[in-house]
Amino acid sequence: MKDDRSRRFPDAHEDIETTRATPETEQTRAPAYKLAFADDEFLLRDELRPVRLQLELLKPELLMSEYGIESTIVMFGGARIPEPAKKDSARTETLAGLSRYYDEARTFARIMTERSLATEGHENVIVTGGGPGVMEAGNRGAADAGGVSIGLNIVLPHEQAPNGYITPDLCFNFHYFGIRKMHFLMRANAIVTFPGGFGTLDELFESLTLIQTGRMKQVPILLFGEDFWRRIVNWDALADAGTIAEEDLALFRFVETAEEAVAAIDSWDGAGEKRGKIPGR
Repeated sequence: MKDDRSRRFPDAHEDIETTRATPETEQTRAPAYKLAFADDEFLLRDELRPVRLQLELLKPELLMSEYGIESTIVMFGGARIPEPAKKDSARTETLAGLSRYYDEARTFARIMTERSLATEGHENVIVTGGGPGVMEAGNRGAADAGGVSIGLNIVLPHEQAPNGYITPDLCFNFHYFGIRKMHFLMRANAIVTFPGGFGTLDELFESLTLIQTGRMKQVPILLFGEDFWRRIVNWDALADAGTIAEEDLALFRFVETAEEAVAAIDSWDGAGEKRGKIPGR
């Protein structure tokens, strides 16, 4: 219910319009006279970084809540992995070979969105990084099912423009990587990671660290493509060295197909719980 007391005073929009009608003088043209919240140059000052961080956390949170998004399925993966029909344009033979995961990502997102729609579409909504490659496949799969999906874009000099399958009202843009990561995980019921590069690795290991240390409740973490992941990370060597515990290797599973991933999510033991004891500590 809206608080009627808020209507006793002009809202921000009204004050902006009132200011625009003020006679133009040397004083009213001065930057100091601008309302602080309507002054772009002021808001972009280095000293205002804490305010911008807060706004970047708050805007997507409010809009997703107003849209009715209650939980999400997070899809991480490489921007450079092509759709199979376009694999001839891949930069390397390996990337061309990984193109099959575009289709798996698309199929997985479609299946999860169909299941979400069966329960009013507020739970387990697909969220991606909003760009091309695996991210596009995720948003595309949700669109195939007739559902909505979220894109969390980031301002980058290349490879990052919103793909055309994101629900426009849920297409966000970020300046701060850290705040973007928070929005990936704040509603996550599962994290599904496809082959990718530094960005994908960063997102995966941040998620694993939060769950490993008990800072985040356990959710299924699925890695598509066991061969890829075992070639780039020697998981067993980490446990053998003692830098992680043997039990930490159970925080994730390898899968190859969309159907396998869905089954793993459904059967995940301990989902929604925090680790009571951190192994090896």
